[in-house]
Amino acid sequence: MTEQRRNVQVTFDAADPNRLAAWWAALLGYEVEDVHDAVTEMLGAGTIAEGDVTTFGGLRCFADGAAASDPTGLGPRLYFQRVPEPKTAKNRVHLDVPLAAGRLEDEVARLVGDGATLVGYESQLDHRWAVLADPEGNEFCLH
Repeated sequence: MTEQRRNVQVTFDAADPNRLAAWWAALLGYEVEDVHDAVTEMLGAGTIAEGDVTTFGGLRCFADGAAASDPTGLGPRLYFQRVPEPKTAKNRVHLDVPLAAGRLEDEVARLVGDGATLVGYESQLDHRWAVLADPEGNEFCLH
């Protein structure tokens, strides 16, 4: 049987998909996928309506969804979809974000300054990590 590589997309529910895509892209060194030209073309063709569109960072984009991708093509694509309800419970899945040695406290401080919330620090044996929540409450770990 031949092994097959599968591309993975991780999807987040969000109140503001474009803002959250930009936040995660900055954290991971990803790029927010530029859909300005496609959205403009679809508006012109009448495929979508003005209500389906918003402007973020000076570019037209979909109001209900945004994506961020690893420019190297190695990491999973992140997709953010608008949902009407706020997050109310702990994530069943979360991302672990590795850091260079000795960077944990500095990175936690930077991310809290960018809108994350520090949930707490954890440790096991000689390994220490931080649990944070993004600006919409999705938990992730820095280690």
